[in-house]
Amino acid sequence: MNSLKNLFENQQAVLADGAMGTSLFEAGLQFGDPPDLWNILHPDRVRAIQRRYIEAGSQIILTNTFGGTRFRLKLHKLDGRVHELNQAGAENLRAEVRASGKPVLVAGDIGPSGEIMAPLGDLTFDAAVDGFAEQAAGLAAGGVDLFWIETMSDLDEVRAAIEGARRAAPQLPIVCTLSFDTHGCTMMGVTPETAAKFMRDQGLFAGGGNCGNGSDEMLEVVRRMHAAEPELIVVAKSNAGMPVLVKGKAVYQATPDEMGEFAVRARALGARLIGGCCGNNQNHIQAMATRLQDTEYEPQAPAAAGAAPAPAKKAPVQRVNRRRAT
Repeated sequence: MNSLKNLFENQQAVLADGAMGTSLFEAGLQFGDPPDLWNILHPDRVRAIQRRYIEAGSQIILTNTFGGTRFRLKLHKLDGRVHELNQAGAENLRAEVRASGKPVLVAGDIGPSGEIMAPLGDLTFDAAVDGFAEQAAGLAAGGVDLFWIETMSDLDEVRAAIEGARRAAPQLPIVCTLSFDTHGCTMMGVTPETAAKFMRDQGLFAGGGNCGNGSDEMLEVVRRMHAAEPELIVVAKSNAGMPVLVKGKAVYQATPDEMGEFAVRARALGARLIGGCCGNNQNHIQAMATRLQDTEYEPQAPAAAGAAPAPAKKAPVQRVNRRRAT
């Protein structure tokens, strides 16, 4: 916990990473194949993606374990390898961080189960807790610094994931993000305000939004969550715009410059943990790092719903050139 807290002591915003899934597809992952298996089959390719994020300026990086629960792995007949795949994912990233010599934190990525919670669906709360605890135990064995629960839509499932993570490693802090992709709510009807209060009540280290329908939507989520719970460390990991199909391939159209502007505006609205989700690569993260460093922090007063954040102002300081990977 202390390492995570220390990141926020001397800076207004901490930078997370970008997408893993879209980067894996670019590295050769085929549609329908389990990304988590690459922690065993192609750890070098996974680590190369994570290395680029470290070089771009990420201070917290997620493991390649988004689909690492028994619920998702059973679709590939891998549900007997939950601990192995999650531990490998954590160990791979830990090794890459160690090799970099940089104080980057390893976040154990826990995605949704892919099932519907009872009574609407068949997944009981106890079964969900068991499944998330199993994944979290593998991540903890691999040496993660924190758990990062993401892309959730149902607070009952979030509660199960939190309980499972705390059962496996009660000493590790938890970050959680929901996807507010349905008219400003999650697909299960959770509002940013309700989510913010829930996250504070659960004692999470940080909470916010990820994925969704682009940066404008995410900025509104940040505004509403920060207004509802000003003491919550708000997370903003937006997609790089909305994807379009180009020759049968999903292409995200937001440029690194546009995502750099998103980072500055999200910080002004109250976000303190910022990164990218689908479509963001190391170039987008590098742009965020540069803009956050070179732009003066000016908190924006609460505005009416839907009001656009003011354009960011460049800080009147000389830019420090840094050599970064592209």
